[in-house]
Amino acid sequence: MNFTDFYAVDWSGQAVERPKGLAVAHAAGGTAAPVLIDRNWSRQDILDWLGELATQGTRALIGLDLSPAFPFHDEGAYFPGWEASPPDGPSLWKLVDELSAGDPHLAATGFVNHPDARRHFRQRGDCGDLFPAGRGRFRVCEHGQEAMRLSPYSCFNLVGASQVGKSSLTGMRVLHRLRGRVPLWPFDPVPERGPVLVEIYTALAARLAGMRKGISKIRDAATLDALLAAFGAEPHGPLSRTDDHATDAILSAAWLRIAAGRHELWSPAALTPELARTEGWTFGVP
Repeated sequence: MNFTDFYAVDWSGQAVERPKGLAVAHAAGGTAAPVLIDRNWSRQDILDWLGELATQGTRALIGLDLSPAFPFHDEGAYFPGWEASPPDGPSLWKLVDELSAGDPHLAATGFVNHPDARRHFRQRGDCGDLFPAGRGRFRVCEHGQEAMRLSPYSCFNLVGASQVGKSSLTGMRVLHRLRGRVPLWPFDPVPERGPVLVEIYTALAARLAGMRKGISKIRDAATLDALLAAFGAEPHGPLSRTDDHATDAILSAAWLRIAAGRHELWSPAALTPELARTEGWTFGVP
């Protein structure tokens, strides 16, 4: 893949205008450490920035740390029993955006409060009657994450530190608004020109760099530099913030730079055409 630029976006589903968890890092070609793009980001800012990359034709690989779809393969539907349950990823993004139209800051409270949708989610003080016992439903690629000894959580869980659903839902609103401008693999084929989005899991990059299981956050410069070196990157420069959101983005951008050329990562054995249009796939899960 002939990419010239590599970006990693650590996402946040927090229902405020400028979530502290949003962070963007950029790696150019070569071995220089990725650079944190120092900005007080909003989700709208990131939407606008991605649109600009498309307009400029930048040949960028952009990793978004969010799940772009819900499980589908296990039940044959995202929301079994709901007539409006969409048939594929782009239709899901459209539905989430439409039902959340009244929410500011590209939040998705309107969707999870919908009387049919809410039945499938575990929310604070409200566990839907269709949320299964245990940890909830998982996508096929999330079972692949488990096989790599990662710790995925169900996108239908909206409670506690392990909730990932809000990030996914707010991300779906952005994906809907980028539709037709920036392709998302594997829902879309990889074009020969322009930017491409992929789903990433920042813990995967950390694990591949050698971070041992049980440690999930990078909060000091020495640890970050040691992990960057595993991906052939030079030590990083001074940072305006050394929280785990910034370090996750920096390390993931360095990993994307070396992973982009691994052809097997673009064609996982378990990725069927049905999964490509419904559940998607986490880049880097073999």
